[in-house]
Amino acid sequence: HYLFLSVCIRRFSFCILYGNLCKKKSNKYQIPTHMNVLIKYRTHPFWLQKYCPSHEVDGTPRCCSCERMEPRESRYVLLDDGRKLCLECLDSAVMDTNECQPLYLEIQEFYEGLNMKVEQQVPLLLVERQALNEAMEGEKTGHHHLPETRGLCLSEEQTVSTILRRPRMTGNKIMEMITEPYRLTRRCEVTAILILYGLPRLLTGSILAHEMMHAWLQLKGYRTLTPDIEEGICQVLAHLWIESEIMAGSGSNTASTSSSSSSSTSSKKGGRSQFERKLGDFFKHQTESDTSVAYGDGFRAGNRVVQQYGLKRTLEHIRLTRTLPF
Repeated sequence: HYLFLSVCIRRFSFCILYGNLCKKKSNKYQIPTHMNVLIKYRTHPFWLQKYCPSHEVDGTPRCCSCERMEPRESRYVLLDDGRKLCLECLDSAVMDTNECQPLYLEIQEFYEGLNMKVEQQVPLLLVERQALNEAMEGEKTGHHHLPETRGLCLSEEQTVSTILRRPRMTGNKIMEMITEPYRLTRRCEVTAILILYGLPRLLTGSILAHEMMHAWLQLKGYRTLTPDIEEGICQVLAHLWIESEIMAGSGSNTASTSSSSSSSTSSKKGGRSQFERKLGDFFKHQTESDTSVAYGDGFRAGNRVVQQYGLKRTLEHIRLTRTLPF
């Protein structure tokens, strides 16, 4: 017998419910009552994780990948730049530049399968948050997704600090990050693609697929596109890649491994843990429900015309008119 009232506030459902528990704290913790009868809690729109409203303002950590709040009975891993990663996302996290190369090859093959081969050899580097922010400041142009940029397609010559070797984990902290300077030389319109380290393979791949589309557009001579057109079509490619990965991994319950090369290989065979499949659905949901103008509205408009006219015709129309077809 529940008294239920649900009011949608932005991305969360704010509910008043009789008798429930805070999943953030533990299954045994009773959410504080109001008026001795009603209980207030909030629910994540995808994971349906229930928690007290106070946890949104009391500094309770969220996983930087899946956005779930850190439960009291378990500890998330602390990355050296202050981000926190849950253990499930850590399981397939890509931690250094070498680990990411098999995934990069996969996405290059994905683009070739769409008859969109990137002819030039564009370096892919995994970097820390500070290095990504510094590289972003060194770029003269570009659109960036706030509050945090997790990938970047560079066109300027500069020196970037890249992660050389997978860091060691001590307790619940990432330690001994080894980096080296990498000098970018402008041999074509794109000098490098940078991706934030420490994200799960599927999220790393979707960011990489997005940045690869920026590179493809620049190398093919697409110029002066508005943010909603360019970011929107890049999100369409990221969404297509995530969908292909979800379909490829839908037939197996085999658990994924922690190394990116192993998880990359397993994805082609359909091997994917139940959580990783759910994580893919979450990243797809994030793209589809993004509320920003450039990334969210841009994706939905681009996805609609790609479904109607096909990717090839849509890109040709953008090249000729710098707009989407009607």
